[in-house]
Amino acid sequence: AAARGCGGVWRRAWQRGAGGPAPAPRGQRAAACNARGGAVPAGKSGLTPWVPVVGLEIHAQISSNSKLFSGSQVQFAAPPNSLVSFFDASLPGTLPVLNRRCVEAAVMTGLALKCSINKKSLFDRKHYFYADLPAGYQITQQRVPIAANGSLSYSLCIDNKMSQMVTKTVRIKQIQLEQDSGKSLHDDTRSQTLVDLNRAGVGLMEVVMEPDMCCGEEAAAAVRELQLILQTLGSSQAVMAEGQLRVDANVSVHRPGEHYGVRTEVKNINSIRFLAKAVDYEIQRQIEELENGGTILNETRAFDSKLGCTVPMRDKEGKQDYRFMPEPNLPPLILYDAKSLPANTNHQQVVNIDWIHERLPDLPSVKRAKLVERYGILPEHSFTLLNEDGLTEFFENVVKQTQMKPKKVIGWILNDLLSYLKQHSLTVKESPVSSFLLADLLNLLEKKEISSTAAKQVLVELWKGEGKTPLEIVKEKKLELLQDQKELEQICQAVIDGQENEVIMMVLG
Repeated sequence: AAARGCGGVWRRAWQRGAGGPAPAPRGQRAAACNARGGAVPAGKSGLTPWVPVVGLEIHAQISSNSKLFSGSQVQFAAPPNSLVSFFDASLPGTLPVLNRRCVEAAVMTGLALKCSINKKSLFDRKHYFYADLPAGYQITQQRVPIAANGSLSYSLCIDNKMSQMVTKTVRIKQIQLEQDSGKSLHDDTRSQTLVDLNRAGVGLMEVVMEPDMCCGEEAAAAVRELQLILQTLGSSQAVMAEGQLRVDANVSVHRPGEHYGVRTEVKNINSIRFLAKAVDYEIQRQIEELENGGTILNETRAFDSKLGCTVPMRDKEGKQDYRFMPEPNLPPLILYDAKSLPANTNHQQVVNIDWIHERLPDLPSVKRAKLVERYGILPEHSFTLLNEDGLTEFFENVVKQTQMKPKKVIGWILNDLLSYLKQHSLTVKESPVSSFLLADLLNLLEKKEISSTAAKQVLVELWKGEGKTPLEIVKEKKLELLQDQKELEQICQAVIDGQENEVIMMVLG
């Protein structure tokens, strides 16, 4: 249900743009995209370039043991309909009970994204019919969300060069708490649809971004940064493959200085790579449609990853179709800070914004800066370390156990370890070469007991996971460097003695 959009919020943003010429910041963003090498395409006509407008709605599943309004357990891939309470199934007489953990996660996320936290927020009912929505409505926060007016800074490469990075910012319209819907399982062979309500009522945070982006690359970079922030906070595991992070992309195009174009919404994108492709395809599709004299429909589309294109799903619902109304069974959500907290308050019964703020961990941007300062590595290397789950810890463990300088260690980590893992579709945790083994190998290299070429040979053997240490492999393959000058002279003399004719010919010349 959440992944079907917050309709009204986005509609207002595009209506503001449609009421007059694009504002100055939009032109600046378009110029920046164009400067990166064609992010704002001119279309087949080659005339005035088009200005794409991209905004995102991101639904993040909150890391919580139970659902937003019931005590049902949250578990991925549980047997169908095994985690459904009476409230989840919308049986008459059942009432919602708000999950404190979900509220704290939303506040934490809002603070990390520089949002204003509303001390009083409201819940609403969003009505629509769908088979996996038992109540016929979704409980969300349409009017007064828990957080609003924030921003997210993210970095991306210029012309795909890691050494040339630019930092950009997207505004956060709001963050709202809402419940997820169930899941429809379509059985084409029997021409029937089955419904699994395990996911019904799971707590979601919907992060609504303003239309401040202009291409798939920017959208992908923003979502990746948000994903890292959520995982750092622990407010969401944000595993896209498990549906814990789903993205809806709103896309339109217009000529510079003209009104915003009609937007389309590409729904339920579950991969950052697919997000970039879906946005760029939709931009180009709209440009070609308009240049061929066609019109863009305000519709919902889906991205077909196999075909690499978006396909129409349905006409876009209007705000009035959802028939929003206040949720009568939930009072306003009241939050406190240190100043407003009443005396003699039971801290288990309230949420203290300042208490949460004091316990925020270092965000990815801070972690990157510390890595650069502590180890003297390049800024672009810090991005790679954080982007790969577990790679930062692996790198730091190797540095602690080796005498090699961090600047040299990072080369082995990124060029050899990471390349192998990607080639074999392995995660860092699945690596057959542990941080201890790699450190052991690099120590041999640093002590000049083996050459760099020999070290790479040893690494190839370590990938096999046969349980041998680097030193055992070195001795077995006889890869040691000779340190004894007399022994080296004896080997050279033996070679000369065994090739007398060649030596004579060389001397005679």
